[in-house]
Amino acid sequence: MKIDAGRYRVKLAETEAERAGAERLRYRVFVEEMGARARPEQHASRREWDEHDAQADHLVVLDRQATGDELDRVVGAYRLTSGEAAARGIGFYGEREYDLGPLKTCGRAVLELGRSCVAQEHRGGPAVHLLWNALAGYVLERRIEILFGTASFAGSDPGPYAEALAHLHHAHLAPPDLRVRALPARRVAMDLMPAEAVDPARALAAVPPLIKAYLRLGGFVGDGAVVDEDFNTVDVCVLMDTGRMVARYRSFYERNWERQP
Repeated sequence: MKIDAGRYRVKLAETEAERAGAERLRYRVFVEEMGARARPEQHASRREWDEHDAQADHLVVLDRQATGDELDRVVGAYRLTSGEAAARGIGFYGEREYDLGPLKTCGRAVLELGRSCVAQEHRGGPAVHLLWNALAGYVLERRIEILFGTASFAGSDPGPYAEALAHLHHAHLAPPDLRVRALPARRVAMDLMPAEAVDPARALAAVPPLIKAYLRLGGFVGDGAVVDEDFNTVDVCVLMDTGRMVARYRSFYERNWERQP
């Protein structure tokens, strides 16, 4: 799978340099930009990684005009872990925060999305669109039925996001068959305000762009949020059922993927 478009190439990482480049980008975004904690060896190499990387596919956007350090050619990344890979390996990353029982026993093809990031200077342009288009191709090729993963609000205090979290709970809670729940020891209630007290427009304005993108595709959220002190975030679990996905978006991605060489 490969997409070439102008200065960008989108593909699955095949070399150590491409995988290390994704880790370098993650360090820049999550550690330097968002304030995540990192171990001394990660600071020394300016790369962010964990034990889940070895079992995952890594979708990367390469800037073919970049010069200098080869690792800095990676300007977009997604970590993709299939249900089969998780079962063969150490499980899903999201199991640290959520009871994923409904997904693990649903009998359908599932894919965990994680570590999504784009270099600051490439946001708002074609790099983001190409990354999503390639993800759609990956999903279509492998006949993935359920997509899920944690997505984050910046900072580890849920208070400023009370209205946004309440809106997600009241308006976008996953159906019972997909409703994963935050682990009891880590659960932060999302229904911090009654539905009638929530201004939907104001609430959505406080929702991060990635979560809003998932919602536009027909996504849902699990029950409960989690504070991730290591990454300095408030996390929600977002789920998308491709069978329930908004038809116009599914059709758009299928048409765009079919046009790729």
